Parts: sequence; C-alpha cells; structure tokens
Amino acid sequence: MADKRDYYDVLGIDKSATAQEIKSAFRKKAKEYHPDLNKDNPKEAEAKFKEVQEAYSVLSDEQKRANYDRFGHAGVSGAAGPGFGGFNGASGFEGFDFDFGDIFDSIFGGSGGFSSFTGRSGSKNRKVRGDDILMRLNLSFDESINGCEKDIKVDVIEECNECHGEGGFEKETCSRCHGSGTITSEQHTILGSFLSKSTCPVCNGAGSTYKVKCGNCKGTGKIKNNKTITINIPAGIASGDRLRVSSKGGAGSNGGPNGDLYLEFVVKKHPYFIREDDDINIEVPLTIVEAIKGCKKKIPTIYGNVTINVPAGTNSGDVERIKGKGVNNITDNHKGDMYITFKVITPTKLSKEQKRIIEELSNTNLQSAEIEKFEKFTKENA
Repeated sequence: MADKRDYYDVLGIDKSATAQEIKSAFRKKAKEYHPDLNKDNPKEAEAKFKEVQEAYSVLSDEQKRANYDRFGHAGVSGAAGPGFGGFNGASGFEGFDFDFGDIFDSIFGGSGGFSSFTGRSGSKNRKVRGDDILMRLNLSFDESINGCEKDIKVDVIEECNECHGEGGFEKETCSRCHGSGTITSEQHTILGSFLSKSTCPVCNGAGSTYKVKCGNCKGTGKIKNNKTITINIPAGIASGDRLRVSSKGGAGSNGGPNGDLYLEFVVKKHPYFIREDDDINIEVPLTIVEAIKGCKKKIPTIYGNVTINVPAGTNSGDVERIKGKGVNNITDNHKGDMYITFKVITPTKLSKEQKRIIEELSNTNLQSAEIEKFEKFTKENA
C-alpha cells in the first residue's frame, strides 16, 4: 500500500470535494486515460485508468470515503474497484457503479442533451457501444512459436434476429413522454422553481413503445449466443500478450457498434527450451570425453536440428550463440538468437575397464593452468 497515490491526487480534487465534483473529475480522468484513446502507450494508459477507477470506487462511496479519510489506504483494503478486463468473459467494467455510457459517448461520437439548470437529461435513442470481452487462451510452446489457428467458443450478447434489436413489434409513440424520451417536472427550492428533465421510465428514453413484446428476447432486443470463431494467432506470441479481435464482443444498443474481443495468452512451458524475450536458451549435456576432446553435436532448435562444433576443453557453463535461431518478433519481424549452455556430466557408475583407464589418466599430467594456480594458492595459504 505504501506505493499507492493519494486518491484525491489521482482525481485531481480537494478533500472537501462534493459527490458531484468527484463524479465530474472521474469522468474527465477516465476519458483522458481510456485505452482506446491512448493507442501509442496502451499499457501505461490502462494502469492509470485502473488507478482512476480505484480512486473513484472509494471516494464515491460515503462509508469507504469516511474510512479512507480516517485511516488512509489501510481503511479501504480490498475495496478497490474492478480492473480493466477480468477473466470471466465479461466486460471489465461489470459491477462498477458509474454510467460509462457518458464516457463512451464522448469517445465514440455519441451525444446527449443538457438542461439549463439541472445537468444531464435523458438522451433519446442514444447509440451505445457494446461491451468488450476479455478471455484467457492457453497455447502450447510450439503454437506460440510457429503461430496457429484456434477455434474458440465465446458467449456474446447479440441483437435479436426476430425483432432486429427493437424488443417488440408494432411500434407506437410513448404515451407518457409523447415521443421525446424525457419527462419534465417542476422542482421547488428556496432559490425558486426550475424545470428538471429525466429519462422517461416507460420507454427508457426511446420515445416509443411496442404493442407486442418480442418473445424471443423478452423485450430486451438482445439474446445470448454461444459462438465458435476461428482465430489466426501470429508466430511469436508470448505469455501475457493480448490480441484484439474487432467487433467480436458484445452487441451495441440502439445501432451502436459491437465491442471487441481481447484474447490474453498463456503459453505452456517447454521441457528444454526456455524463452527470454526473443531469445531461446537451452542446456546441452556433454560427456567428459566430448568435453575434453571436442566433438560435433546435434542441437535441437525451434526450427529443427542443427550441427555445431563443440571445441575441445569445453567446461560446464560455457555458452555458444547461434544467431537467428530465436523467436520471430511479431512487431518488427526480426528473429532473436539461441544460446546454448553446456553441462558436462560426470558418470557415477564405471566398469572395471573404465576405472583402469581413469586411473592411468590420473597418473598423467592433466592439470590446467587454472588448477595449478589454485593449488599454488592452497599451499601458500597453509
């Protein structure tokens, strides 16, 4: 908690801010850091967007705000709002107590009316973009390196194909608001009387109702479908990478565009290859004889086997590089390198003949300059 910023500083408001000032500051910050408006640096924008959400989820709740004002972050531990894109197949904004339609209107070109005295009025037939969906997809190591096609099933909310998203049949003008989508009422205060507009509760701001409710969608205009879609996954995907599938998220309202599907990948570990960015690492075992004499050795790579020359006198921990045998970078199409770390294996079981040969070998002068130097130091240290 020590590295968390003060929630009031996050929203850019004073500690005496009213509920309306908090809400207004949040709308401004949310639009500023929304990932769809920060294509150049989406990760930083997403982090700031989460921070703004967290601050608002606390300060917009009277009890949480009181605890925060008294005890700081410790008073609201676990009270943070949801981040962008949970892994439940639903929008990352699910359960968040705020009208994100206002923010998305500003981003995607919607519009809303404003009353001269009371603030926002209901917006008739406002186009609303569908929810984004975030899913986690598992890949094998080979699939991530070489790319592949994956068929995935996803639950999406789509426009009803019977009523075409209307929710009913035989449209007629709303009898309550007479087609305006809003209800006007007179408010009396100590400052005088003024008119207030609100969304019509009968037609929900549409301005119209239907004589016959659609039985397929129960009047909502939307139905849930489980769809199978084929995804082309490019070569070089790593764990944590995300892929956006345009318009495969939830259906929009009132003619608004569909949301997007975001896939976050989890790559299974390989028993021998270890990926580090675009490079591949592998540990190759050598016998003592191979290490002493040197040899030609077949080495597996992610593109098939290659043969390399292992120099005589190779030690455990020595590293060789094979250029261009790493992972293809999905951004610049540049391949990384492969690094081979040798491990000399000492045998634990020897035949009588092998023991005899080793004994004869020990009687010869096999000491290297490094061993001689160490033994000299040992004698001097006695």
